[in-house]
Formats: sequence, structure tokens, C-alpha cells
Amino acid sequence: MLEKFASILGKKGKEKCIALLIDGPNVIRKDVRVDLVSVKKMVEKHGTIKVSKIFLDQYASDKLIEAMTNQGFEPIITTGDVDVTMAVEAMVQVYNPHIHSIALMTRDIDFRPVLVKAKELGKETIVIGSEPGFSTALRNTADIVVMAEQR
Repeated sequence: MLEKFASILGKKGKEKCIALLIDGPNVIRKDVRVDLVSVKKMVEKHGTIKVSKIFLDQYASDKLIEAMTNQGFEPIITTGDVDVTMAVEAMVQVYNPHIHSIALMTRDIDFRPVLVKAKELGKETIVIGSEPGFSTALRNTADIVVMAEQR
């Protein structure tokens, strides 16, 4: 009985911990229409999501912020450039020893340097993309590419 319990703990301890960061203005758009609940399910196939943040600008409505919170995301509201705030948080997670994989949902090539540095430091990289306008450079840089389902 004790051996079975130890093997269950061992499997859990080896599971990859993921930081999922979403570029809100880039993916929550009328022309994209992405289902974020299915995105989380697709990412969870690669490990356990320990950090789940969505980055929004100061114009995000209270209704949108509430909807993101209800879907299990921590909304980060910024008055500056969302990309810069998200890139800083991504690097915080790259240096977090408890995080094994960095998952970025964006279509923006601006995040390629984050992916490159994460890989250099031994982190697995996941990019969740959507059309139209998903960067080929991001697609080619990430270890894993997940295409988000459209609603």
C-alpha cells in the first residue's frame, strides 16, 4: 500500500508545471474569437498550469475582467504597453525554479526573444496561436505549437 502511495506522489512530483500567459489585446478580438477554456485544456495536456495570467490594457471593461477571472485567469491590467508587461512576467517565470514550461498565447513576433531566452535556460516553450496573423517566427521558435480553436 505504501509503495502505491509513493508511486502516485512520484508521478505528481515529476509532472511539468506550466506558466500560461495570454496577450489579451492580441487574442481577445472580434476577428479572432478564441475559446480560452479550450486553450487551457489543450495546454494542460502538457502539464499542470500553476500560473494563469491574462494581460489587458486599461480600457478593458469590468465585464471582461470579471469574465477572465471566472475562467480562472488572473487579470493583469496595465496602463503601459501590454507586451512589455507580459514579457517581464514571462522572464520572471523563466527564472522561477518551480516552472518547467512557459506557454505564451500571442500572435506577436515581439515575444520571440522571450522564447529564445527561456529555451537557453532549459525551459520548455509552448506557443498558442490563432489565425489570422500568427507569426511564423514564433511557430518555428517554440518547442510545442498549439493552435487555438475558434468559436
